[in-house]
Amino acid sequence: MGFKELGLNYNILKAIDDMGFEEPSKIQLEVIPVLLDGLDAIGHAETGTGKTLAYGAPVINSFDGGNGNVFCIILTPTRELAIQVNDELARIGKYSKVRLLPVYGGVPIDRQIKALKRGVDIVIGTPGRVLDLIKRDILRLKDVKYLVLDEADEMLDMGFIDDIEEIIRHTNSNRQTMMFSATMPDEIKRLAKKYMKPDAKFVSIMKKTMTVSTVEHYYYEIKNQDRFESLCRILDVEEPSSSIIFCKTKKEVDELTQGMQSRGYNVEGMHGDMSQNQRLNTLRKFKEGNLDFLVATDVAARGIDIENLTHVINYNLPQDVESYVHRIGRTGRANRSGVAYTLVTSREYPALKRIEKETKCKIRRKELPTVDDIFQVKYNKMIKNIKKALENDGYKRFVPLAMELDEEYSLVDVAAALMDMYYGREFNFFNGNKTDFGSIIVRLFINIGRKDKLNRMTLVKFLKDTAEVSAENIKTIDIYDKFTFIDVDKIAAKSIINNSSGKSIHGKMIKIEISKPRK
Repeated sequence: MGFKELGLNYNILKAIDDMGFEEPSKIQLEVIPVLLDGLDAIGHAETGTGKTLAYGAPVINSFDGGNGNVFCIILTPTRELAIQVNDELARIGKYSKVRLLPVYGGVPIDRQIKALKRGVDIVIGTPGRVLDLIKRDILRLKDVKYLVLDEADEMLDMGFIDDIEEIIRHTNSNRQTMMFSATMPDEIKRLAKKYMKPDAKFVSIMKKTMTVSTVEHYYYEIKNQDRFESLCRILDVEEPSSSIIFCKTKKEVDELTQGMQSRGYNVEGMHGDMSQNQRLNTLRKFKEGNLDFLVATDVAARGIDIENLTHVINYNLPQDVESYVHRIGRTGRANRSGVAYTLVTSREYPALKRIEKETKCKIRRKELPTVDDIFQVKYNKMIKNIKKALENDGYKRFVPLAMELDEEYSLVDVAAALMDMYYGREFNFFNGNKTDFGSIIVRLFINIGRKDKLNRMTLVKFLKDTAEVSAENIKTIDIYDKFTFIDVDKIAAKSIINNSSGKSIHGKMIKIEISKPRK
């Protein structure tokens, strides 16, 4: 069943199509019809399964222009999730002219107050800030038609139960209530029984344990803005011979394919908007070994059986555990070993751990390749190709020309010049890269960790204050119990060592040095 069969209006369907989703996830398939029927619902599903669209589409579907009053309130445990939900709803409501406002603490409240006074249709916020606005009589919820508790279990874990109940009491009893949670503790059930209607529907799509035993699993932690560059580095160092690269949307498939082709990779894309002939032709070329990489959506890759597929690469985390298993199942077949790489941001790490738990497989961390790593791989490849050429007779037709050059230059210099030209062709894309991602990354060791009450925010602020280093200079932060590693660009590393080492955090003097290479 596609989105068109769920009963959503044209504006919502058009927005979903723009987002590039080909078919509903399981939670969307189950929950959207329930909510469109006006029933309360409890959605029991993991993070990353498409819950925002599951409740956002029906809510905005019912929007009829608004009267300036808030008609939907969505509660989230963190400001980050509030922003994320707001962005997702903006995409869903692209053609519906719905006015959205995320509200959360840690920023001045004045702008949020002004926006509410101008008129807002949907408010997405953390319980503390929402309650603050209610007490100021700025946020009025008496006309609310929809109440959504997103990641309800996390809100309860964070101690928001009293705030949530007080917010609910400010809404009207005729509202439609939706609750989404990855776990179902007794407190959630009590809350549902107390505030939801008796005919509320319970929808659970939690997966059974699945195994993927013939595949080696690895992940790379990346920054979202560096996702494409990170993939290119991985491909250049690992040099997989036959790989499917999975994307979430059709648009992303097109963008990634075009980007890779511009870098000289032998790649084509495949998704549901392509004709059957196009897809069959692309698949044939891939099976015959005329393509190194196939970029595809989950839907387009169904049923693909490639005999010698060596790698599966998750350009994005899949929307659920089952999708991960289906993707990875494309490799490691017929008792052959396969390799799976997944690109994740720090925010996506908890979802990756859930996949690891559900599949009972170990997903090991791999360090993102540096520029030096790429140079070394290209150098080794060049030497290998030169030795291979010397083993054949094809080069001998150029011996007379080489002898002429020998009269004017050292043949060692000539060979070095030719190697430089070869090297330059391999790296022409890299030299043209305008981003700072091409700078050499340095790994630093810091002698404090979690037991010293160090966290990411504290460390970033400390480095900013002492070494004038911004968050953009820091690529990754790995905090352990007694020590910490950070990856920074070369210029930032020098500033940190010179200016931050010897200073104190939480009363403890810290020592910062370049990390010793792993043996």
